[in-house]
Amino acid sequence: MNSKKTPPNSDMKADTAGQQRSGLNREIQSKIGQQLRAMYDDVVQEGVPDRFADLLKRLDKPSEEGPK
Repeated sequence: MNSKKTPPNSDMKADTAGQQRSGLNREIQSKIGQQLRAMYDDVVQEGVPDRFADLLKRLDKPSEEGPK
């Protein structure tokens, strides 16, 4: 008896490790990537606000108290 169940989504295929992968081919993935880059290009060009950059710098500094 085989206890494995077939995944309900027929667009998904199992790879050699038994994990699920998308049924989208490279061309479709490329088109999706192009569209996402076009949509979010303005956001990327805005950069990081100064207050966030300052916060990140403070978080990167080692604590003066040391690890707890």
